[in-house]
Amino acid sequence: MSQLPIIERRRIEAQILKNVHEVLETRYGTDTADEIIGTAVTQSAIQQGQAFANELGHTPDFHDFAAIMPNWTAGGSLEIEMLGVDDEKMEFNVTRCRYAEMYREMGVGRIGHLLSCNRDGDFCIGYNPKMKLTRSQTIMQGASHCDFRYRMDTKEE
Repeated sequence: MSQLPIIERRRIEAQILKNVHEVLETRYGTDTADEIIGTAVTQSAIQQGQAFANELGHTPDFHDFAAIMPNWTAGGSLEIEMLGVDDEKMEFNVTRCRYAEMYREMGVGRIGHLLSCNRDGDFCIGYNPKMKLTRSQTIMQGASHCDFRYRMDTKEE
């Protein structure tokens, strides 16, 4: 993967997507602009998940996922309280999110969830589709912390 810290990648993406969003919003309205940006970012997150999985050469588990977390937390980008990792789940709280702070400073706080938060569950589609995220709140949308609760979906298809 790229040596550029993920928070810096997100800053560059946000600078571009801010302008794209503004053009789309002017031409098609806020809802359509949000939908298009959200779809594009989802595609990117899935591709990133696939790239991380391909580097492993096996189906990723939560121990593998925990091992790549420093990609997102580098330089204090996220402050995390890890609650537990095992074969069936990974749980943690984000107590500080510099991504949210950065988006607010850039004037894109309203769409910050489209640029970053929505990526979290979408990443798993490419990384390991049996990993499912449940999150009831985010700092990006005003909560005191983000509650990440990943579970392995063991249902047979």
